Amino acid sequence: MVGRLIDGVCGERGEGEGHREMAHGTSLDQQWKRIQGKLKEEVGDTAFRSWLQPLAVQGKRDGEVAIAVPTRFMRDWIETHYADRIRALWANEDPQVESIAIVVASKPASAGPPETDDNESARRPEPVVRKELAVAHRGDWETADSVRTAFRGPPAPPAPPSDGPGPGEERDDLTSPLDPRLTFENFVVGKPNELAHAAARRVAEAQSVTFNPLFLYSGVGLGKTHLMNAIAWAIRTRAPSRKVIYLSAEKFMYHFVRALRFKDTVAFKEQYRSVDVLMVDDLQFITGKDSTQEEFFHTFNALVDQNRQVVVSADKSPSDLDMEERLRSRLGWGLVADIHPTTYELRLGILYAKAEALGVRVPQRVIEFLAHKISANVRELEGALNRIVAHFELVGRPITLETTQELLRDLLRANERRVTIDEIQRRVAEHFNIRFADMASARRTRSVARPRQVAMYLAKTLTSRSLPEIGRKFGGRDHTTVLHAVKKVEELRATDQNFAEDVELLRRMLET
Repeated sequence: MVGRLIDGVCGERGEGEGHREMAHGTSLDQQWKRIQGKLKEEVGDTAFRSWLQPLAVQGKRDGEVAIAVPTRFMRDWIETHYADRIRALWANEDPQVESIAIVVASKPASAGPPETDDNESARRPEPVVRKELAVAHRGDWETADSVRTAFRGPPAPPAPPSDGPGPGEERDDLTSPLDPRLTFENFVVGKPNELAHAAARRVAEAQSVTFNPLFLYSGVGLGKTHLMNAIAWAIRTRAPSRKVIYLSAEKFMYHFVRALRFKDTVAFKEQYRSVDVLMVDDLQFITGKDSTQEEFFHTFNALVDQNRQVVVSADKSPSDLDMEERLRSRLGWGLVADIHPTTYELRLGILYAKAEALGVRVPQRVIEFLAHKISANVRELEGALNRIVAHFELVGRPITLETTQELLRDLLRANERRVTIDEIQRRVAEHFNIRFADMASARRTRSVARPRQVAMYLAKTLTSRSLPEIGRKFGGRDHTTVLHAVKKVEELRATDQNFAEDVELLRRMLET
């Protein structure tokens, strides 16, 4: 019945204007043009071009107007965000219109000669629509409740960028917006991030796939997302015809769950497996999501088999992600690039570049003070500078070291409580009367191994560093060694009172 009703929409256009009803002396096309004009004023040019301009009126029957859209994804978006508003505007144009039906057509309806029976099956709208979209009810069309959703004002869809390639418009619906500030030109390179930057550059500029996948990982606020955006911008600039999808792992999961819900997994697979470059940010989000991991694994394999580029970022290395072994193995197959915590010199460079971009002269003493005091991540560093510059521009007070300390009192206090692994190693070495160099040495005597385990335990409990990062600080040891040290110290604290007091004393000394 659904197929018969949808065929009826297309068939009406071949019967002259009999079914394209007239209302108040105007045709459906004229009414639709006026409605489109009002929608454009309400939602803006960008959203209108992306979502509403491709819509085409198919016809009207028994108080219901059929509107055709080119893709299932667009149909779902229109139903969710615009359907009720379109119905309300049409009711103002023609009170006889009670509802609208959003149908998927292989191409938008256009004026032309009637279609013959021979070509009807090839040109009719897609028969694959949600079964609740059109229901036979006393010979009429009845739209589902999902079509009659409340109009919530202009949404903020992931609209295709104006300079994006035409062939990729449908896939751009899947892509997260790119930040125009996050380009290679604005990325400050230093020793901690030089490998990741060079690898990202190579992937963005190479004519063929070099590292597949490119896996970037680091702690919070050290530049992963910046490099991911920079790769996408560079590819779109150098090769606009290449089809790029950049999105978060959370959004990938959302699209997958939506495809399962509406039994549209075939279209989901086609969209993700027909791109030239797939970029997924914050992959750790799908930890514990077995079905999403399974789909990502097969998508990954399909793209690699076709020699398509895959770029992934996470807050841990592939081996440390709590995912299936086969997926972790594949993720470590290409190039794994770690972005290390920033050095003092790199933080200086970032602050000077940021101040220049803001067009404000910041005294050198203030720059050096910020670079020394705020070492956690780049976001905090840039946020501190933004706060200082905003105060200067809004209040008019000059930028001095004194005003900086006053403005950033809360941020500086939070950073002062943070302990570094170097400091932990030094304090523990002094307490147990061993050399600082023994912390990273290969010596395994009890007099050295036990203090080293204590230092590893304190590094795990007092810092936000991952197990691999801690292991590298202790002579490049494996993360399993660090994990063993943590468990050993916890066991000894529970059984040895003197040992527990030593560890507690060290912890208090480091926190004050």
